[in-house]
Amino acid sequence: MKRLGLSIGLALMIVGAVACKKKTPPIAPPGPVAGGIAGDPGPTGPAPILGDRNPQITSFTAEPARVERGQSVTLRWATTNATEVSLDQGLGVVAATGTRQVSPTGTTTYVLLARNGTNTDTRSATVEVVNTPIPIPQAPKTTSGNGGGRTIAIISGEMQDILFDYDMADMRDDARRALNADAALLKEAFALDPRVTFVVEGHADDRGSAEYNLGLADRRAVVVRDQLGQLGIPANRLRTISYGEEMPVCREQTDGCWQRNRRAHLTAAQ
Repeated sequence: MKRLGLSIGLALMIVGAVACKKKTPPIAPPGPVAGGIAGDPGPTGPAPILGDRNPQITSFTAEPARVERGQSVTLRWATTNATEVSLDQGLGVVAATGTRQVSPTGTTTYVLLARNGTNTDTRSATVEVVNTPIPIPQAPKTTSGNGGGRTIAIISGEMQDILFDYDMADMRDDARRALNADAALLKEAFALDPRVTFVVEGHADDRGSAEYNLGLADRRAVVVRDQLGQLGIPANRLRTISYGEEMPVCREQTDGCWQRNRRAHLTAAQ
């Protein structure tokens, strides 16, 4: 029995060795399938275009780029493909295309950031602020020769202050009446001298911080300038400046005095 078992085992080992030497038949290639041969992606061509998602700032300017302290500047920008646009210097999120009035107290660089997901684009604009007045050609204060004795100085002295409510830059009804009268005087002045320009001064009372009041007074001056434009006064004949609380007409801590200081004042450029 032991010999018989050994013989069977030996026979099985020989059969296994022979089987290992047999070649494995080659695997037939896969048959054709719709759109090409299976396993072959076929012609791929260019990847589909998903669209340009990169945000782009097409323009960003500060107008004018050089002002004296207290004057306002218009930041103007346009972007494309941006999901969020923001300005630094505390201005925050803004529209994709727009403008913003600012009154820098010193030379300032404004940075515009356009974002779309993780993609960004930035652009900067610098405003130079000078402490000495920018020279403006002085218009002669002469009579028109109409025999009435009217001069630019007389007309400038007749301008009415535009008054505002506390912490506001909106036009009241009495302010609109004063503004209409001032517009008529401006047209008279321009008829006397086509070269004369006027300054719209913005003022505030002394409550609140000096920096805040400077910005508030600037908004008041800009509102008056824009309203005069709607009344037919050319924008290039006016400029704005903010004095904040620095040039009060009175200093009493009373409602009446505070009201007189919350104003916009028109005067001929010197």
